[in-house]
Amino acid sequence: MATRDPRFSLPLAWWWVLLLAAAAKLSGADDPYRYFDWTVTYGPINPLGTTQQGILINGQFPGPRIDCVTNDNLIVNVVNNLDEPFLITWNGIKQRKNSWQDGVAGTNCPIPPGANYTYKFQAKDQIGTFTYFPSVALHRSAGGFGALNVYQRPAIPVPYPAPDGDFTLLVGDWYLAGHDQLRQTLDSGAPLPFPDALLVNGMPSDIFVGDQGRTYLFRVSNVGMKTSINFRIQGHSLRLAEVEGTHPVQNVYDSLDVHVGQSVAFLVTLDQPPMDYAVVASTRFNPDSTSALTSVGTLHYSSATSRAQGPLPEGPPETADWSMNQARSFRWNLTASAARPNPQGSFHYGTIQTSRTLVFASSPPVVVAGQNRYAVNGISFVVPDTPLKLVDTYNIANVIGWDSVPPRPDGGAPQLGTPVVRLNLHEFVEVVFQNTESEMQSWHLDGYDFWAVGYGNGQWTENERPNYNLVDAQARHTVQVYPNGWSAILVSLDNQGMWNLRSANWDRQYLGQQLYLRVWTPEQSFSNEYSIPTNAILCGKAAEYAH
Repeated sequence: MATRDPRFSLPLAWWWVLLLAAAAKLSGADDPYRYFDWTVTYGPINPLGTTQQGILINGQFPGPRIDCVTNDNLIVNVVNNLDEPFLITWNGIKQRKNSWQDGVAGTNCPIPPGANYTYKFQAKDQIGTFTYFPSVALHRSAGGFGALNVYQRPAIPVPYPAPDGDFTLLVGDWYLAGHDQLRQTLDSGAPLPFPDALLVNGMPSDIFVGDQGRTYLFRVSNVGMKTSINFRIQGHSLRLAEVEGTHPVQNVYDSLDVHVGQSVAFLVTLDQPPMDYAVVASTRFNPDSTSALTSVGTLHYSSATSRAQGPLPEGPPETADWSMNQARSFRWNLTASAARPNPQGSFHYGTIQTSRTLVFASSPPVVVAGQNRYAVNGISFVVPDTPLKLVDTYNIANVIGWDSVPPRPDGGAPQLGTPVVRLNLHEFVEVVFQNTESEMQSWHLDGYDFWAVGYGNGQWTENERPNYNLVDAQARHTVQVYPNGWSAILVSLDNQGMWNLRSANWDRQYLGQQLYLRVWTPEQSFSNEYSIPTNAILCGKAAEYAH
């Protein structure tokens, strides 16, 4: 049997969701609709034994888990009962032709206090482990996040037998300080301190229950603010089964690094004597050897009467090289189907000529207009009062800095801006992320998966390209960039819209390490992009267009 906590693991959920999808298919119905009514409030939580103010959804921390099937239509009505504007983004959901529903400040007006907004989007051609979280005002540090699991359609096989249950683990660093206090810290020019704890599903530890001889799928997402984690289970191997919606080669690991904003799923067979085993998550790349944070949960065999002997399983070396080698070992399964019936490897990305190269270098904190900020190629993003998608739709002048971020670092003086890079629909682009600091970073691109073709140390040059993996690089939506290193991705721009490219380290995102990509074609067609929703909130300079 699986864990008895219905929020985080429902042993029947796997089958129930698939049965609903099969019934809809047999009846000839359109893709099913799933409706959710969410009320967002403040409320007391005490994950560390001390009561603090959290952000709750329907009274829950973390928020409700969404289980759905490929191509399901999700209708999520969000009522904001906070005292400030609120917005949710759906991390890893591609929002095909529909950046209107992306839920970031560049595409959507935040929901005002006392108001509501109904998101309408589809898990189009996707399968896997995703999350949602608040995207403005550092609300993410107070809660409001949750899991979004997309199961396969019955007609589309996955490259492993159906597990006997699955467990969802939302792992992340946590602060005792409230989001408003953390905001004040960053606004004052000070950095965020090291987090106070590591939580799993909103608690210091959790219990996962299963039967000896059975196999379970563990879905692990790093929902923290800024800290990488390593995950391991005492006496058990982790067989990698999914990386952010795609199927990898099923390599076996003793432990797995999961960086901020990333998700992985792995299979664990309960093949040991029936006991209780430690489930360990710990922070990576810590400031010093004494500052590491650890969460220790329990894998409980249903017939266990004692705990396994021995010390907790040790984490891997703190060196970036170990983690980088593990990242390089993640390989795309070329023969497996994903959400569509065709094999993943039928798209030969390594044979496509790139149309341009963009090299984005982050900067350490720099003083811009009297405030400590982060920047990309010297431009620190300032969130305008009018979302960029509305600015573009209504041709509002003097808001967007079109192509104002240099395509490569040029050494220019740091400045504030609202940069949007204009790209053509169906371009195939090389993007390099350069990290010149000693801090681990993550970058996320909304609306897309991409191929993480290369990782390296030092300064990237064109001479690195012969070392790219152009055959079976892992596809994903969030890539880590190692301290004083670089990561290279290839992305096929087949999804029209306004898409956020951002640091997944939320303090850096808040202080300007982000920009937007406008993927566009002059041919106006619903086959390329949907129109502005009739319920879109219009704010800032777009408010005059409200009817």
